[in-house]
This record gives sequence, structure tokens and C-alpha cells, in this order.
Amino acid sequence: MINPVNKLVCVPLLVVLASCVSSPPASVANICEIFDDRRAWYKAAKNAEQRWGIPVAVNMAFIYQESSFRAKAKPARNRFLWIFPGRRPSSAFGYAQALDETWQEYEIKSGNNRASRANFSDAIDFVGWYNANSTRISNISRDNAMHLYYAYHEGNGGYQRASYRSKQWLLDAAGRVQTNSSRFSAQLDSCRHELDKNWFQRLIS
Repeated sequence: MINPVNKLVCVPLLVVLASCVSSPPASVANICEIFDDRRAWYKAAKNAEQRWGIPVAVNMAFIYQESSFRAKAKPARNRFLWIFPGRRPSSAFGYAQALDETWQEYEIKSGNNRASRANFSDAIDFVGWYNANSTRISNISRDNAMHLYYAYHEGNGGYQRASYRSKQWLLDAAGRVQTNSSRFSAQLDSCRHELDKNWFQRLIS
């Protein structure tokens, strides 16, 4: 029996598949459990790695940091007089918390012009695309999650000016991304062989 908390949350009755919203995985800190629960995510993550050359663990650590794998994540609203909700600080949205302008650039340059920020496959491809640009423009190693994350938040111009050095919150966040990337990489090493099995191989194993 499928646990509805871990799979899809849908409005009952009068609903079609388009109204279903993917809920976050039950365990967002273990990449093997994430991919065992969401096999389509594993395929999308591998495709992004093959297309852009950025390791699965790095891209997944970015999405974990940005949205905790929530499809429609948005930044918290500012508060007016500490009580009333105001405007959101940016247009960031979705799994990768991509800004409107950056997402539009991705759609044009990647050829994925029907992409959705609330679609995991599109979001992880975006993260791979952005990180690949950072390796090329700023000469950052493809597995250096910390510095790739600086460039992700500051832009490559800001990264090259080292603007991140004056932002303690960003230094802390990038440290978490590096830690999660390393953990995800070790976890993936232990389960990649099993994840790569097709449905028949899993059935008979």
C-alpha cells in the first residue's frame, strides 16, 4: 500500500492528475532513501550529471539547502510593523529557488523552454546548468560545492569579487551545502548499484 504522505497530496474528488502536488520525501537527509522513494528523481539527477558534468550529490545538496525538496517553496515574506505580511524579498521559487530572470535565461540557453520551477527534473537540470557555468566562468572545481554555492547566490561576478566573505549567513549556508554534498556522495556510493537496477533486476534480486 502506498503511503499518501510520502507520495502525492491531492484534493479529493473533482480532481484530475494535474491538481496533484508532489510532497517532499519522507527522509530528506539520506539520498539513498530519497531516490528509493522517487526513482524518477534518480533518473533526472543522473541525466543532469551526464548533461552538465556536475556530480549528483552536489546538485542534490543545493536543492536540499534551497527548498528541502519542496516543489513550491518561496522565500518568507517581509513583515510590516513586525506583524503584517509584506512583499517577498525576491522572485525565488521552486525546488531550486531560481529567480525569474535567471530561470528565463536557463530556458533560452538550455533549450528547455517549457521548464517549470516546480518540476524536479527541470529544477535539477537548472542547478546543473548553473553550476556548469560557474565551473567555466569562475574556474571552480565541479565537486567544490561550497564555492559553487557562493557563485549560485552571488552570481559569478559577485563570486569573483568575493562578496560572500562579508555575509556570515552565506558562509554558514555554503558550509552546510558542502557537508551535505559530501554526505550525499558517500551515501550514493553505497546504493548507486541498487538504484541502477531496472524493475526486473530489482524483482529477482
